[in-house]
Amino acid sequence: MNPRVLVFGSINMDLVAKVSRLPVPGETLLGHNFTTVPGGKGANQAVAVARLGIPTAMVGRVGKDQFGQELLQNLQSDHVQTDAVYIDASNTSGVAIIAVDDNAENHIIVIPGANGNVGEEDIERLIQQLPKASVLLLQLEIPLSAVQQAAQAAQQAGVQVILDPAPAPTELPRELYPVVDIITPNAVEAGQLVNFTVDRPESAAKAATILQQRGVKTAIIKLGATGVFCATADESFFIPAFSVKAIDTVAAGDAFNGGLAAALFQGYSLREAVIWGAATGALSATKAGAQSSLPTRETFEAFLQEYQTLK
Repeated sequence: MNPRVLVFGSINMDLVAKVSRLPVPGETLLGHNFTTVPGGKGANQAVAVARLGIPTAMVGRVGKDQFGQELLQNLQSDHVQTDAVYIDASNTSGVAIIAVDDNAENHIIVIPGANGNVGEEDIERLIQQLPKASVLLLQLEIPLSAVQQAAQAAQQAGVQVILDPAPAPTELPRELYPVVDIITPNAVEAGQLVNFTVDRPESAAKAATILQQRGVKTAIIKLGATGVFCATADESFFIPAFSVKAIDTVAAGDAFNGGLAAALFQGYSLREAVIWGAATGALSATKAGAQSSLPTRETFEAFLQEYQTLK
């Protein structure tokens, strides 16, 4: 079978409320729109890769409920292979409750549901998929022990491991870093991992050095509207952000990882892959919702072509 990108992670239904501003503790606000949108960081990244025309497979869990059916159908409609997604009769599907304000900022509460049950059986299904994969995408909305086992198995199988450390933990197990090829925190997540503020290329460079000292081969730090800093053992570089009018940043980080993985899968250089990630993330921020905001290959190529023409 042809190689593909493999995604191991969460599959959620996002319950999205639009508000003029985010509430403070104890406050009740009237919203002005509500939608249900398929999400979950794992599923978002799978769809992001698949929409860029790359063969993609998902490993994870949904509940035996209406949301679960809708989530599987949605993945399949985007040509993500779901044979290794388990339907968990003992749990509801994961949900994320999201408030998005008029400045495109958000608050997110995730209830893991079936995602919280991901464990040994899912690792076994993942291992069966690894011979068909060249890249594995990981995130942290499933148990950390499963993420670590997945990374170790992928490394042993010669599959490139990309970890998005979100939602950000206070710390990651030190044994995880050496089995990660590329780590992609945003500024907040990077700051939590290194215990100082990361908000510009200079502090991102310092954070990247610490992450590399812990064993990660490549550190890519997403600085939002500023750009992206990348450091490997041989080089470091900064890619300025694409200038777009942001509507909703909910899945921008997942879109970045999808673009990055899609480019690496096709054999592009790391610098080119970071540009792909930044462009995919920027495009995602121009549309509302999680998976509903992820661009197709046609939209992506037109955007990149237009941007290069303007340069």
